[in-house]
Amino acid sequence: MWSQPVSQRAIIVAGCLGTIYTYLTMSPATVEFARSLGATGWHIGILGALPMAMLFTQFLAAVLANHLTYRRRAWFWMSIAERLSFLPLALGPWLLPECSDATWLWLLIVLTAANHAMLNFSSPLWLSWMGDYLPHAGLSRYWGIRHLWMQLSAAVALFAGAVFLLKGGFDIRPAFSLMMGAGAVFGIADILTFIKVDEHPVTPMPEPKLREVLTSPFRDGDFRSFICFSCFWNVAAMTSSPFISFFLLGYVGMDVYHVMLLWTYSWLGGAFYSKRIGQLVEQFGNRPVLVLSTAFKSVNMIALIVVPRDPVIAFWIMVPIFMLDAVLNAGITIANNGFMIKNSPAQNRTMFIAAGTAMAGMAGGVASVATGAVLAMTSDWSYLWGSTVVTNLHIAFAVSLVLRLAAAVLARRVREPKSQHTIDVVVRLIGVAPIRVMRYPVGLYRSIRNDGGHRQASRARRPATRAMATSEREIRYE
Repeated sequence: MWSQPVSQRAIIVAGCLGTIYTYLTMSPATVEFARSLGATGWHIGILGALPMAMLFTQFLAAVLANHLTYRRRAWFWMSIAERLSFLPLALGPWLLPECSDATWLWLLIVLTAANHAMLNFSSPLWLSWMGDYLPHAGLSRYWGIRHLWMQLSAAVALFAGAVFLLKGGFDIRPAFSLMMGAGAVFGIADILTFIKVDEHPVTPMPEPKLREVLTSPFRDGDFRSFICFSCFWNVAAMTSSPFISFFLLGYVGMDVYHVMLLWTYSWLGGAFYSKRIGQLVEQFGNRPVLVLSTAFKSVNMIALIVVPRDPVIAFWIMVPIFMLDAVLNAGITIANNGFMIKNSPAQNRTMFIAAGTAMAGMAGGVASVATGAVLAMTSDWSYLWGSTVVTNLHIAFAVSLVLRLAAAVLARRVREPKSQHTIDVVVRLIGVAPIRVMRYPVGLYRSIRNDGGHRQASRARRPATRAMATSEREIRYE
């Protein structure tokens, strides 16, 4: 087996390979492929809901984990099957071109369901394995570094896919099949990387009664507050997220190349700040970063509601918005993973992780299917407001906007006793208390100037902790 440092590097490499697999098989090209088969908003809603709706299999994995000594073998073979699950769709259009579009559309839906059922079965096994194996000291910082490289990999995969679709000379169907095949290669390489990563034995509950195993996460007050927030947040997000590419391709009129390029810029933006976010989570706790990230997640909904129906203008408007959104997504992902690992006991950890993701995912899946059904029933509805055409997708984004703002308030109720206040993170980011900035806007300029121009002199005169004390006094007295 590899040593701990080598294994940690291998886990980062594996995350990059798995990310490439994900974004070759489930990119905006998937939406365009489905549209070419005649998919409506209802079909897109189902496809968007399946990753969340199949999260119930995490509970099955959690029950199984309490009867295993090691998780590796169950995780390994389930993951191999998951990475090969799209091959029938990749090979089918070449081998059976006479099949109808409806057949391939529903095969895409069925295989997506099977893929995510197996993926979600494997996920808590892997995350609990990592929770037992990786040292908890500096864990969020490590997740931030790993997330940085994963987002860079996502950007590379999406950019390569976009160039392939633009320059390859293939229609979307054979091009999508080739992307599926290439994705499977990277996905299998991801799983094989873990053969040499060590695993600690499972710490089962003393007498794993099914009722105790299932209910213990919900009887923990701190963890229950996280579950409640996650459920509401996923409903808010999934009311709109599955339909963003559908909206850009259909209403705005972007081609699939520019939509994939847009997501490429998005992941680059997230990569630039993932390491920094991991450091903030490690220093201040998961809850304050979760609150801040959720608070600004409504920005992309506002942009989508007001974006003009011009592909070129819309593209350049959405580039910075998508980059900011990826930074916020990184904050939510790192904080979520950190909270679940650090606040779940070694005994029954797999069930705690499953409860933290599966309940929220299923709630989000219901929201996505319901939104898709409403969009399908109102596909012909529109309203002319001045010179702007308001469609049912604009209404969905507006509903999601309101729910996201409410989720930002609910995030403050997540209970994490060892975390610091959200204001501490804000002060760390901008270098001065927000109230001071509002009262004396020039103070922000001075804080930035002093931070850059007099940093060395300041360090020579006083220790770093004195600067933090100054910020704390500003918070107290302003």
